Amino acid sequence: MTLETFLSEKKPALIEKWFNLILATYPADTSSFLKNQKDRFTNPVGHTIYQGIEKILDELVQGVDLDRVSPFLDNILRVRAVQDFTASQAVAFIFSLKNVVREEIKGEKNLTVSCDELHKLDSHIDALALASFDIFMKCREKLYDIRANELRNMTFRLVQRANALGGERDAESESPPEGSNNDNA
Repeated sequence: MTLETFLSEKKPALIEKWFNLILATYPADTSSFLKNQKDRFTNPVGHTIYQGIEKILDELVQGVDLDRVSPFLDNILRVRAVQDFTASQAVAFIFSLKNVVREEIKGEKNLTVSCDELHKLDSHIDALALASFDIFMKCREKLYDIRANELRNMTFRLVQRANALGGERDAESESPPEGSNNDNA
């Protein structure tokens, strides 16, 4: 049995273990919610992660085409970019797949995997990780741009208000105060 065949046959177990490792990166209460809520509308984050890793594993078995796998990575990393993850924490889930696969291989007595096959798998996972890092950074850059634009817009609105209030005060200072007599000219 080849490694690709093994990965295809063990896909449900691999996905479940990988999903659990990803959920372990979240606080306990969040992790529990993400794991136990199966409805995609009640739990869009858990659903996005699960669907994404399922498609990523499919691509890994077929030989990783980054153009095909990028949308799935993007969906997961968009979620992680808005959360309190550092870049390394956000993409570490890709590397955890190596451990998941090796644990499954250890438990299989009828499988012999060559060093070349493992090296090829590791190279594909590393390529996924590098692509993930780029995607994560683009998402973070977009978030910072959005925040900077919001701050700029808020500042502009405050300046407009201040100018409007200042204009009212200028108009008040030009007109004589009530009760004064301007006939002395």
